[in-house]
Amino acid sequence: MISNQLKWITLAEKALNGELITVEEGLSVLEADNEEVLPIMHAAFQVRRHYYGKKVKLNMIINAKSGLCPEDCGYCSQSIVSTAPVQKYTLLDKETLLAGAREAMQRKAGTYCIVAAGRGPTEKELDQVVDAVKEIRDTMPLKICACLGILKDDQARRLADAGVHRYNHNLNTSKSNYSSITTTHTYEQRVQTVDKVKSYGMSPCSGVIIGMGETDQEIVEMAYALRELNADSIPINFLNAIPGTPLENAGRTPAMKALKVLALFRLICPTKEIRVAGGREVNLRSLQPLALYAANSLFVGDYLTTEGQDITADHQIIEDLGFEIELNAL
Repeated sequence: MISNQLKWITLAEKALNGELITVEEGLSVLEADNEEVLPIMHAAFQVRRHYYGKKVKLNMIINAKSGLCPEDCGYCSQSIVSTAPVQKYTLLDKETLLAGAREAMQRKAGTYCIVAAGRGPTEKELDQVVDAVKEIRDTMPLKICACLGILKDDQARRLADAGVHRYNHNLNTSKSNYSSITTTHTYEQRVQTVDKVKSYGMSPCSGVIIGMGETDQEIVEMAYALRELNADSIPINFLNAIPGTPLENAGRTPAMKALKVLALFRLICPTKEIRVAGGREVNLRSLQPLALYAANSLFVGDYLTTEGQDITADHQIIEDLGFEIELNAL
């Protein structure tokens, strides 16, 4: 037991020294016995604490355009192949987007994420988002993240000029697993979109969904890919399988495995914002507080088509841990 504890601390020391842990070391984290989870989280916390102390960043999503998506992503209830009974509506008007921003502030979120289903925005939709972003920036102390799909160069420039701080475009899974999840666009297109937003000065946000049939090797591949992509923020989602989607029968990620995944990403991407994102409530369940020993960020409120946890419960978790909310933090 002592030798294993030293092993995990050694991995933390490598991360703190700027060394990349090996694939074999990454696999050892994911394949460790569950009795090793607390020592693993302790090691991950050494890295998290070094870069972020005990601060927690809160982010809130608004589903600005729901359903009506032509893409065939197997996990998504809004995709063209989904029969899930989700709301379908075009882009919300400016007043509704502004109301969402005010709600984000009430929840103590530092970043407000405007998310729209679809392959990419039309020019009319982009006009609406830009108009709303400018007013939010002028009237509220919030950071703005946009997630609108694949962007053209001029669209990326306009979002950056309007004051969008961060752009989210998830890799979702490993390159080797990608074609089993989506066929209407490629892994390379997602990488290109992240590179594009970086070139226009927006902070890149890109993460994954765990629980879509990937192997442990592919989870390590995901972490390596996001390190290479140099994403500033990495949301780690855990699949919440929705009836009516191709992945409706996918099982949940065991809570202890989810913690190992979060620790792995902290060790491979030590300086980055690691966010516990969608599906945390149903996969981590009572172990949610432990996630913040590796992660330093949370989504609060509801997700795109599923309900989130009550905000008072999230605030209580942070308080009980002796951590503190980092306000107005990107």
